[in-house]
Amino acid sequence: QGQLVESGGGLVQAGGSLRLACATSRLIFNFNTVAWYRQAPGNQRDMVASITPDGRTTYADTVEGRFTISRDKARNTVLLQMNNLRPEDTNVYYCNTPTVPRAWGQGTQVTVAS
Repeated sequence: QGQLVESGGGLVQAGGSLRLACATSRLIFNFNTVAWYRQAPGNQRDMVASITPDGRTTYADTVEGRFTISRDKARNTVLLQMNNLRPEDTNVYYCNTPTVPRAWGQGTQVTVAS
């Protein structure tokens, strides 16, 4: 009931694209802001993008214009479309609900080859 499950990672060449998915419950999806994060030095996770239940979005400066976060209401899933990927985007990507933090999932590995 309280889980978020990430998928969609993989290996791509620089300039390529991937689409990540964060599957949630209907309750989480309808009433919570959902955000994507990636691991930062020092074991913290930095927010990459977020989306509110009514569709308002925010992006980190490093991904603005390349990544797009969206909501798939039919599947209670939050998507992260990543275009023009760079080697520095290589990381494990996680999703969570920033206002009501939950246990972190396994994440999904994104590797961008130069």
